[in-house]
Amino acid sequence: MRIYRVTAAALVCCLPSGAFAKDTQFWNLTANTITAFQLSPAGKGDWGADQTANDSDHSVDHDERLKIIGVKSGTYDVKLADKAGRACVVKDVVVKDGAIFSIDEKKLAGCSK
Repeated sequence: MRIYRVTAAALVCCLPSGAFAKDTQFWNLTANTITAFQLSPAGKGDWGADQTANDSDHSVDHDERLKIIGVKSGTYDVKLADKAGRACVVKDVVVKDGAIFSIDEKKLAGCSK
C-alpha cells in the first residue's frame, strides 16, 4: 500500500480561483442603525441598489457588518439613512474587493433631518 503526502500548496493549486474569496463588507461604526445604504462612483450621483436588502432585517445595526454586492474596488460616495431620521452623503469612501470598509460617526457631519 502506497501512502501519498499532499501538501497544502498542492491542494490550493487545484482549487478554482475565487475559492478563498472574501466578501466585501461595510462595517457600521456610526451611532445608529442604518436603514438605507447606496453607493455611487465618486462624484457621479449614479446611486446603485440599496445594499441593506442584503441583510436579513434590511438594516445595519451599530457594529454590524453588511455584505456588499455588485461593487468593484474603487472610490465611492455613500448615501445612507438611519433610524434617527438622518440622510447623509459621505464622499470618497475607498472600497476594496474582498475587504471591509467602515464609516464612523465623525464622517456624518453634513447630514440632514
